[in-house]
Amino acid sequence: MGQKEFFKYLDKNSYERIRMRIAVENGKVVDIVVQYETLIEGKWHAIVRYDCAHGFLHRDVLFPNGDKEKQVIEFENLEMALIYAEQDFKDR
Repeated sequence: MGQKEFFKYLDKNSYERIRMRIAVENGKVVDIVVQYETLIEGKWHAIVRYDCAHGFLHRDVLFPNGDKEKQVIEFENLEMALIYAEQDFKDR
């Protein structure tokens, strides 16, 4: 299985970024993590994350107190989910 991890910066000052991790097996995306992060007082903080942890695709909103709000997301395939997640962060 091949895996890539990289960042895409959303602003010219580099205070907002998307962390992307994609696992591919036999040419098919089998796992994703798409996470919006922001720089606060010199430290990167995860705010929202799409991933397949727990055996299903979902969106987590991460709160400063450690709480998470989980929403199940349904797509035909992870390639479409990957595109959707990235665009969601860019739009918001």
